Amino acid sequence: MNTLTAHDLPGQPHIAYADQQLMVEGQRLSDLARAHGTPLFVYSKAAMLSALAAYQRGFAGRQVQICYAMKANSNLAILQIFAHAGCGFDIVSGGELTRVLAAGGDPAKIIFSGVGKSRLEMQQALRAGIGCFNVESLAELDVLHQVALSMGQQAAVSLRVNPNVDPKTHPYISTGLKGNKFGIAHEETLHAYRHAASLSGLKVVGIDCHIGSQITETTPFLDTMDRMLDLVGEIEAAGIALQHIDFGGGLGINYNGDTPPQADALWAKLLAKLDARGYGQRQLMIEPGRSLVGNAGVCLTEVMYLKPSEQKNFCIVDAAMNDLPRPAMYQAFHQIVPVSPRSAVGTDKGDGVGLGAVYDVVGPVCESGDWIGRDRALQVQAGDVLAVLSAGAYCMSMASNYNSRGRAAEILVDGTQAHLIRQRESSFDTFALEQLV
Repeated sequence: MNTLTAHDLPGQPHIAYADQQLMVEGQRLSDLARAHGTPLFVYSKAAMLSALAAYQRGFAGRQVQICYAMKANSNLAILQIFAHAGCGFDIVSGGELTRVLAAGGDPAKIIFSGVGKSRLEMQQALRAGIGCFNVESLAELDVLHQVALSMGQQAAVSLRVNPNVDPKTHPYISTGLKGNKFGIAHEETLHAYRHAASLSGLKVVGIDCHIGSQITETTPFLDTMDRMLDLVGEIEAAGIALQHIDFGGGLGINYNGDTPPQADALWAKLLAKLDARGYGQRQLMIEPGRSLVGNAGVCLTEVMYLKPSEQKNFCIVDAAMNDLPRPAMYQAFHQIVPVSPRSAVGTDKGDGVGLGAVYDVVGPVCESGDWIGRDRALQVQAGDVLAVLSAGAYCMSMASNYNSRGRAAEILVDGTQAHLIRQRESSFDTFALEQLV
């Protein structure tokens, strides 16, 4: 028998094996797959709150607003959990603003980020009374000024700075280098602040940065803080007061033996630097996303066929790149484990592959890029259910209807209770807004 323990899983005590069954808190995943079908996303509430608690411990005694970067996972129930825990929200669209408000989020704790806010989105956010716009260009400053004046309001703004720090992550999720589209160049920041301060429709309240995602080293965060604090000194020396400093997010999680610092340990180092430079009592903001939800979720998928070939063995499952886009987009790694592990005894099941083999785990979408994992040693046969781990972030929020596939259902587990928080889309749902001519 292949005996698996929690130590085989990526750093998540709330998702573990018990009596050879993979559990999320008090729920057997095999039971959830039978009850709700596959593909199926399952999330642990306790895991999310545990991840949030690490930040809260790190910030004890400080003035900090944690704003969940909801693009990581925007399900209403998940937003509700973080709203009830006192979090604000980092949004990047009018649609995300609508979701936050529907989930009970406090508009005064909302930060609106993103390089391409439309006039309509600016109007929507001003009407809602959001806390701050993170502005990313001089052109955007001018448009927001015009929109605010037309509404008889003054928009609170923080300028997002591009500090030109290498986050040492995948280039598609790096956002703090000169070649990235995000933020205002470090050397242009003071000029941008002077311009913002001259516009009567704007009120300068802070400074912001975000250098990338899935960062697993401490040094990029420390380097960014140094560059940001240098700028704070220059801006305030020019007579422009800053109420808050926003250090963004980007802390990585353990996908495959990754060793990111714990949130409280990371912030102990960052706060020590902040204190040493005389900014320890400032109002701070941060925008974590993946680190709050990534390891709290799994995607369940059923093995449909085992297909041998001359060069590869393929394990064809019912989840696909439309459900789990990260491998196709970023060549990302997710651990894939059996929900109910099998014995390796009796390897020939009549399919020419055998029960124990090395497979590429692929989906049914009509693309060679539709793969979930490459070269995985698995003991499986058709009908088995696999769990794709660390699927709580940037999976369901990036899911699509490619190949006219309905998006998966989602379950939130809270102890022994399992709540359906998104129904599975039917084929009819995928074209409900379309019309024949």
